[in-house]
Amino acid sequence: MSRIIIYQLLPRLFGNSNAQCVTGGTIEQNGCGKFNDITPKALKAIRDLGATHVWYTGVIEHTTRTDYSKHGIAPDHPAIVKGEAGSPYAIKDYYDNDPDLAVNVEKRREEFKALIERTHKAGMKVIMDFIPNHVARHYCSDNTPKGTYSFGEHDDKNAFFVGHNNFYYLGNHSYGCNIDAKDCADEEYTENPLRATGNDCFGSPGRNDWYDTVKLNYGIDYRTGNRRFSPIPNTWVKMLKILRYWAAQGVDGFRCDMVEMTPVEFWSWAVPKIKEEFPGMLFIGEIYQPHIYRSFIKEGHFDYLYDKVGLYDTLRAVMNGQTSANDISYPLQSTADIRHNMLTFLENHDEQRIASDFFAAKAERALAALIISTTIDTQPFMLYAGQELGERGMDKEGYSGVDGRTTIFDYWSVDTLRRWKGNGDYKGTELTTEEKSLQSFYAHLLNLCNSNEALCSGQFYGLQYANPQSEQYDSHHIFSYLRGTEKELLLIATNFSDNDKECGITIPEEAFAYYGITHNNTTHNAVELLTGKDMELPLNPYDKIEVTIPANSGVIIKFNI
Repeated sequence: MSRIIIYQLLPRLFGNSNAQCVTGGTIEQNGCGKFNDITPKALKAIRDLGATHVWYTGVIEHTTRTDYSKHGIAPDHPAIVKGEAGSPYAIKDYYDNDPDLAVNVEKRREEFKALIERTHKAGMKVIMDFIPNHVARHYCSDNTPKGTYSFGEHDDKNAFFVGHNNFYYLGNHSYGCNIDAKDCADEEYTENPLRATGNDCFGSPGRNDWYDTVKLNYGIDYRTGNRRFSPIPNTWVKMLKILRYWAAQGVDGFRCDMVEMTPVEFWSWAVPKIKEEFPGMLFIGEIYQPHIYRSFIKEGHFDYLYDKVGLYDTLRAVMNGQTSANDISYPLQSTADIRHNMLTFLENHDEQRIASDFFAAKAERALAALIISTTIDTQPFMLYAGQELGERGMDKEGYSGVDGRTTIFDYWSVDTLRRWKGNGDYKGTELTTEEKSLQSFYAHLLNLCNSNEALCSGQFYGLQYANPQSEQYDSHHIFSYLRGTEKELLLIATNFSDNDKECGITIPEEAFAYYGITHNNTTHNAVELLTGKDMELPLNPYDKIEVTIPANSGVIIKFNI
């Protein structure tokens, strides 16, 4: 069984070597990474980290303030573009690649296809975004296949809701420039009738709305709540064709944006069709409502869902001292039946960087959470480019501002990624000692996930209930559990304290029965997998296993049984 380790990167940022970027700079000033910058050497370096899949974020053509009209691409009104580069989630042409990312704009689709092939040759699979809920306010496809109409082309614009419409029309409402003046051109953008925004704003949008996007109609009348899925809504048909198009280009999976904003009935209809035509295709859902997780897995046929409102939020709270390590048990218990379907992460483009001033300030403070996120079960783990180097995300890039995130709206270069790249060999000679050490820890742990049998396929058994708060076990800061198969048992213990912790861990009789292990009073040979240290430890319900757990980190102790 192979574990999925996803490396998320934005080509716009990943390949940009400009060390002299200016706030709010244009593509001419700040530069832009290209598909071709993701070279075989770059891909080998990513594979060496332990990645099995690469999620290329922002590869579909989206709105931008850069003018590509000489290439036959209609320019966007700057008032409906976020930042100079624009949001990767305001899709302008679902059948095209982003011109920013091509060395030769006329060959942008060929360059992306070549990147897919390079990634496969490097031994990894390709994931790309699918944004089902909305498109750019200025959607203007110049690559739509023959026989396929563009979004809104045959809509009845006098009606708020019609089953075959692609958009929701708001009658006499008009879109004027009510966003901050700096985001507006000399001439205001106008739209009449106004269409609803992607975040379900059914009026004039403000700065905090998704004002650059338009909500797609999947057959739900938001005035009445009625759901009309027969006949099949036109939007469903269009979106299925888009999935087929990109699957045929060779991608191996889709990270589906804000799936909870689209009806599960659409996924139930579309996903099996794609999986039948393209066996092995992965569907990963960004979702934040736990009460509908099972519906999107069982009815919607999603392979994996974001474990954000649950494990991520709890780990962050424990790291920041806002709650006890004991609370980690709750999200695990609430998703016990679907745990292998829950994708874990500590960073992505939406979340603040661990090392930012808004989160933990130091990347090393997340190692305990990292161990849990990667070893808690057989679920996938996602790593965000630069996380393994301690990228802080504290730049003032432009539209994004200083918010602890790496911008998705601006032309920019990421300091740690640039220094890891060096002259293109990805040897990291320009990294600091601390950055190299952090990267080495990530690589060792992530590769363990696919080299150790218990981490690949072993069963989870929680130990927190058997180790209440005591002088020998600080359950407020320590979280421990087992992973095991019939051949080996792992004891994993993490420490969220800033100090090393000496503790005694009890493995209860029930755990031995669970794994079918016969115990005795003799000591066992063991090895700590993160350091390679050999140990002699008891393995029975009567003797505590005494270990020292490093501050903000953990131990993974392997017993052969």
